[in-house]
Amino acid sequence: MIVESTSFKDFKLNKQLLEAITQAGYTNPTPIQIKAIPLISAGHDLMGIAQTGTGKTAAFILPLLMKVKYAQGLMPRALILAPTRELVLQLHQEVVKLSAFTDLRSLAVFGGIGPKSQIEAIERGVDLVIATPGRFLDLYLRGDLKVKALNTLVLDEADKMMDMGFMPQIRRILEVIPVKRQNLLFSATMPDEVLQLSQEFLEFPEIIEASPSATPAVTVTQYAYQLPNFKTKVNLLHHLLKDVETFCKVIVFVKTKKVADNIYKYLVRSTEGEIRVIHSNKGQNARMNSLSAFKNDEVRVLVSTDVGSRGIDVTMVSHVINFDVPLVYEDYVHRIGRTGRAENFGVAITFFNPAEVYHIAKIEQLTGQKIDKRTIPPEVVIESTSRDEQQLLDRAIDRQKQLDDPNYLGAFHRKSGKRTSKGISRQKRR
Repeated sequence: MIVESTSFKDFKLNKQLLEAITQAGYTNPTPIQIKAIPLISAGHDLMGIAQTGTGKTAAFILPLLMKVKYAQGLMPRALILAPTRELVLQLHQEVVKLSAFTDLRSLAVFGGIGPKSQIEAIERGVDLVIATPGRFLDLYLRGDLKVKALNTLVLDEADKMMDMGFMPQIRRILEVIPVKRQNLLFSATMPDEVLQLSQEFLEFPEIIEASPSATPAVTVTQYAYQLPNFKTKVNLLHHLLKDVETFCKVIVFVKTKKVADNIYKYLVRSTEGEIRVIHSNKGQNARMNSLSAFKNDEVRVLVSTDVGSRGIDVTMVSHVINFDVPLVYEDYVHRIGRTGRAENFGVAITFFNPAEVYHIAKIEQLTGQKIDKRTIPPEVVIESTSRDEQQLLDRAIDRQKQLDDPNYLGAFHRKSGKRTSKGISRQKRR
């Protein structure tokens, strides 16, 4: 029986880790830490379902550091896999922070840059590797990374890995690393693909849940505005951001890189405070510099695609604004999880057009929570919808109706049918 702890000292961590915990400003363990740390320390395989911002990272890093304990040999003994470069770097920063009073050697391994510096660090010896699946496999297949000493594997953000198509790489990694090892899997949501993966490599796992799967944190207030078109969304965004005191540290999430760049250019011209944008076309250094500036309160508004929905670990984000509704519904949970972190309160605001009403309903169904719908402020100018945009909206609504009812032909199809039948009639008359 695991006794719940109210102090990090109850976990029987060594004094080096306890000193690092104190220096990091952690006071009491969070619910996920209380559940996970004793089980991981006891050597169990574990599947953890936890929202972002719940202390999940320290929940597996602390017992992992306790297990690895001190520098030894040249080959890594623990591997943490994460889906994005940003998340790898975030995890590495947490490892460095919590291992500050040990001699443990950790390394972040990711693509987007040349492998030379990473290979040189591996050759000097490393105890713990945090990696994206692709770069890890590249280094292994080149013969630069030896894996026979690995005895612990952690998959973090497993649901995002499945969304990004990493299942083949993960299966390949599972084939090449030692069979005898401890396995830990953490995910904010538990879709079928993650359950399948857990069945493939976890042995008699303990399952812990800090909150129901796909449930946003209770510290996040959620509400939404239905808006007729893109231009009205821009007008509302501008209106909200005029309140500098309330909207003091904001992330604006959008679906595409093009929209991200356009929104960024508009906000730079019209909005008070420093604005930055991050997406996959931005260089690694530019992305990290923007994140660092945002974290240090040098940037007021950060515009991001979903590349940042799990790689931004910043406390005191006042608002998350979903300019577009994410089409991968689990991403909604991850986006709004950027605010309300570390037991702070935050606000998540979603803009949705008539074609996105469908997706809002699906998100509410997934999370089991109703999103409060608010009236557009009277100061916001409601623009007329262009013919081209209206056609796009109508087509999207048609597709949604066809998904729910395979027999639904669609407005465009019916119009086309009428024209065709008239054409046939004319031919017959001839």
